[in-house]
Amino acid sequence: MQFMDSVGNNAAKAKYEQIVPAFYYCPTHKDCMLLREQWIRAKYERKEFMCVEKQEPYSAGYREGFLWKRGRDNGQYLSRKFILSEREGVLKYFNKHDAREPKAIMKINTVNATFQPTKTGTNHGLQITYLKDNSTRNIFVYQEDGKEMVDWFNAIRAARFHYLQVAFPGATNSDLLSKLTRNYIKEGYMEKTGPKHTEGFKKRWFTMDDRRLMYFKDPLDAYARGEVFVGSKENGYTVLPGLPLNIQGYHLQFGITIVTPDRKFLFACDTQENQEDWIAAFQTVINRPMQPQDYAVEAYFKHKP
Repeated sequence: MQFMDSVGNNAAKAKYEQIVPAFYYCPTHKDCMLLREQWIRAKYERKEFMCVEKQEPYSAGYREGFLWKRGRDNGQYLSRKFILSEREGVLKYFNKHDAREPKAIMKINTVNATFQPTKTGTNHGLQITYLKDNSTRNIFVYQEDGKEMVDWFNAIRAARFHYLQVAFPGATNSDLLSKLTRNYIKEGYMEKTGPKHTEGFKKRWFTMDDRRLMYFKDPLDAYARGEVFVGSKENGYTVLPGLPLNIQGYHLQFGITIVTPDRKFLFACDTQENQEDWIAAFQTVINRPMQPQDYAVEAYFKHKP
């Protein structure tokens, strides 16, 4: 903290804070070590927030480079060229370094990025998601250089920040910052049964991403096996501890029932603590009023083929 202690007066401190990019992610104690380390280095060692020209690597609106990407089918990490273009509003990657056409084009308005060192097994592992045909697609990437990886993360945040400034011209910076990138509300294993509630319970990896509850056979799967929309209590969504009385099973004592306007979803946890944590996560979402964009997502889920 030597640098901030030396600032000395409120005017100098205010000037310092003004040139920290609004979109630059400020980590908390809950964030991974990479984000916390690079924040300290950017702030005190590289003095990025005192010298605007040093912010160019993540604020220029265009970024091109190579990241190690996990293969969708074989799980092998291979070097892929990535291009982030704020002008085009896309993040894209190429399967071959000299390829003219990208393998995937991710529209920046649906892109999210979150560091996942535990899930990916690498300290620099980043999970990028985007919507493809209104379903969530996951890709997992990393870079050996920690600064490079965090620069990519903040470049994505910068591109989304400028997109949202245009899309929501009346919004304040504080309104936009919460929409740049998001960590998942909760992830972990539960068991689930099918819509008829007569199938056996199967273990799945669940991810609560805003109002999308997704479940995967493996945490690193590219696509979810299924997605559940979780709305608000005003719109008929409820979470209940336990399972219906007709559902039998000695290992299903820590059940959860999510009631929606159309059906009930049944899940089972391995411990009471896990059950309580998931119920708290669901309750947080259900207690939050739905936004206009949430209704569009809900409508898609209701008419999903």
